[in-house]
Order: sequence, then C-alpha cells, then structure tokens
Amino acid sequence: MKAFSLLLAIAIIFIAPFFGQIDLNFHDMLDKSSSSYLLFWELRIPRVTIAFFSGAILSLAGLVFQSLFRNPLTTPFTLGVASGATLGTAIAIVFFAGAVFWQYLFSFTGALLTVFILFLISRSLKTTQTNSLLLVGVALSFFYSAALMVLFFLSDFSQSYSIVRFTMGSLNIIGFDLVYPVCIASILLLSAIFFYRTELKLLLASLDFAFLKGIEVGRLTIMLLLLTSLATAVCVSIIGPIGFVGLIVPHIIKTLYQKSSDQLIFPTFFYGGVFLVLCDLIARNLGASSDIPIGVITSLVGGPFFIYLILHRNRTH
Repeated sequence: MKAFSLLLAIAIIFIAPFFGQIDLNFHDMLDKSSSSYLLFWELRIPRVTIAFFSGAILSLAGLVFQSLFRNPLTTPFTLGVASGATLGTAIAIVFFAGAVFWQYLFSFTGALLTVFILFLISRSLKTTQTNSLLLVGVALSFFYSAALMVLFFLSDFSQSYSIVRFTMGSLNIIGFDLVYPVCIASILLLSAIFFYRTELKLLLASLDFAFLKGIEVGRLTIMLLLLTSLATAVCVSIIGPIGFVGLIVPHIIKTLYQKSSDQLIFPTFFYGGVFLVLCDLIARNLGASSDIPIGVITSLVGGPFFIYLILHRNRTH
C-alpha cells in the first residue's frame, strides 16, 4: 500500500504540469520563442512547485498544531494567522489601489502581527495553557472577520471582488520569484521540526515526562508554534488562505503509517505537497471557463472530512 501510494504521488507530480485548459505542443516545449515553452516553464512548472511546497507547509503545520494542542481538529489557521493575512491584503486592496507589492507586504505584515500578538499573550500563560492560546487565536479570527466586513462596506465592486478572490486562494503566478520564499520557508520549517523531533515525541507522551527529561516545555511549545505560524504566514501572504490541507493530510498519513508524530514528519511534508498539487490539477481541468480557486477544491474535500472527524471522535470517547 505504501509503495503504491508513493508511486502514485510521484506520478501526480510528474503529470501535473502537462495538463490544463490549454494543450501543450510537446515539440515546441524547448523552443524559447514558442507559447508552449512559456506556458510550461513560466506558468505550470512554477505553479506546481509552489503548490507542492505550500501544501507541505500547511500539512506539516497541521501535524505540529495537532501534536502540541493534543486536538485532532486544530489546523494551521486556528491561531488566526490566515485571518490576519487576509485582513492585511484587504487593507492594501482598498487603500493602496490593489498594487501587488503592497498586497504581499500587508498580507505578510498582518500574519506577522498576529504571531507577535500571540507571542506577547503566550508569555503570560502557563505552560499547560495551550488551549487558552487556541481560544485567543479564535478570538483574533473573529476580530479580523469583523474588520474585514468594514472594509467590504468601504470598498467598491472591483475591490470587493479582489478580496473575495484572495480568500479563495490562488496559485496563479508567473515565474519563480514568488516560489523561492515559499520553498525557503518550507525547508526551514522541515529542518526545525526534524531537529526537535525527539522533544516533540516526549511532549506527546506527557508534559510532565518531557519536563522531567529536562525539556523547557513552555519555551519549546511557543517556539514551535511561532516557527510554524511564520512559515504559514509566508505561504498565505502569497497564495491566500487555503483551508483544510493541514487537517486532511496529517490524518491520512497517521492512518496510512500508524506511527508516532516524530516519524511522520517527512511523509506529511511530501504527501502534503502532493495533495495540493492534485487539488490544483483538478481545479485546472474541470472544464470551467477559468481555473477554479484552489481553496474551493480543498474546502469541498475538507468540509465533509471535518464532519467525519467530529463524528469519529465522538464515537471513540
């Protein structure tokens, strides 16, 4: 089963750039003056690449959040990072004429500000009060949503449309300029989590046991949350808030591998990337007049999956 899933995942990554609304002329793919060359190398390859590394970030972040909060329903967006990025983008669209540079800057600033607020609040919480931090994230999300509604009333039709499009998520990029920050953020996140894999395993066993082993539980928890949130902030500021990836993939990987979280780091990273590549492949080939926003596809899959997890959790308690 594992070998088959690995082969299938590799096949999905390989075929993804070759399928879309516009057919490729394979004979012209190496001709720099042809449209097929531009379509393949400047649009689809960067799109598949950013989809893979974005999915990897969101999935790995979901694994960390679920491990630290000991709650299988938590996601990378639970602490309000995505909502902060969305509000920042909306501010740029309404007050800065929607310039792309300002959108990215304000989006990342909104996410970063959320992380900073969470860090300040976390310093006043006790080591075992991770659920309190979770509630703070929910409260911030509600606040950001209210502020976003105000911006909707202040915006015109085109600005409102741009805001809505951002909230649906988009992988429409040209070239690799925006791919590099996401790639770097994903590799740094993977490296940090792998470095602290032993500590993460001890935290999952028991907070008291981890403390007796000499781990500063509070500092480690906050550090992992902040690193994860920062990587998510980089991702969301570029492609928008894409929900449910961090919920779906870690649970599938846990079911497939049936190992502790410290041994699921690389599988979650890899299959998270493949999952978002697959969702994007579906979004680009449904026969619509334009690409369906990637967030719509993940929500269509994630909504029922979320309900399933709630029902399954109730049966096991």
